[in-house]
Amino acid sequence: MLSIRKNVVAVVLLFCLLAAACLSGCSAKDNSAKAAPAGESRQVIRVARQFGLVYAPLMVAEKKDYFSKYGLQVEWKTLGSGGAVREAMAANELDVAFMGIPPYLIGWDKGLPAKIAAGYVVSPVSLVTHDPSIKTIKDFKPEHKIALPSPGSIQHILLAMALEKETGNPNAFDDNLVALPHPDGCQAMLAKKDVAAHFTTPPYLFEELSQPGYHVVLDGFEAFGGDFNFNVALVTKDYHDKHPEGYAAFVMGLNDAMNWVNEHKEETAELLAPDFKISKEKLLEYLKADGMNYTTAPYGLMGFAEFMKKAGYISKVPEKLSDIAWENILAQIGRREGKPSVLEEIQQSK
Repeated sequence: MLSIRKNVVAVVLLFCLLAAACLSGCSAKDNSAKAAPAGESRQVIRVARQFGLVYAPLMVAEKKDYFSKYGLQVEWKTLGSGGAVREAMAANELDVAFMGIPPYLIGWDKGLPAKIAAGYVVSPVSLVTHDPSIKTIKDFKPEHKIALPSPGSIQHILLAMALEKETGNPNAFDDNLVALPHPDGCQAMLAKKDVAAHFTTPPYLFEELSQPGYHVVLDGFEAFGGDFNFNVALVTKDYHDKHPEGYAAFVMGLNDAMNWVNEHKEETAELLAPDFKISKEKLLEYLKADGMNYTTAPYGLMGFAEFMKKAGYISKVPEKLSDIAWENILAQIGRREGKPSVLEEIQQSK
């Protein structure tokens, strides 16, 4: 039965690529998802995101009601960390969740019934400090507090990867960590209050670095050894299996919104500047900053697992990509005979 359902999903995805507009009239085979309001045929899908400029495509999708043309009515939730998103998904409060690869792997290791439906954005993520005495991670003292979204977040694991390389102890700074959502961490940094450093992403990263004396201590790309998805889009097994039309519509709507941001960055900046409380000119600068890549392509999906197993964050690693990714991701990456393809190789860290 499962293989039949997988085939159904593949067929529907192909259908979407050829005739996406036809999906707007799809009605829901509603088993677990909530019914749409009376008089509407759109299927309700519950989606969680977090804070930051990486969520620009989702913010645009909400403001412009992008998913409605694919027959979906989105119930949005905004939560402060990947851990909070993971817990909400585990409690069956979500059909779709956006979180970093490490918090997802922690959930997968504990049996979270969800897999990756799309990569979601490659973005700079860096550890910033205002303390002139801190030049490298070896300069941190026990009293230097480091703000990041939560233990097990992608920022935490990147820091642990760097610490293992530099000191041999990935847990060396665990007592230095302070869990704060990005907006609160940025506020504490700019006030130079309670925290000496902040591991964060745009626009908070760029806002902090625009201040005199603030500087990068650790670059996330260097810690990982290449590009990686800052987030992945997860869809629960229940929704994937029971609602193939909704799953395909979600993937198409996400691709559509992502492409719109890439093709309309000036309009994106104008639309979202009030949300971030910065000028549209500055937001446009951030959208075009070096390293920002608005993409649904998969990067680094398997690259955190081996380290996280070795460091004790998870008890096992995925044996194959299909353990953590749905079939459209597997089809994108492929499986080259002879030696791994470029797409296969970039799923690993270096």
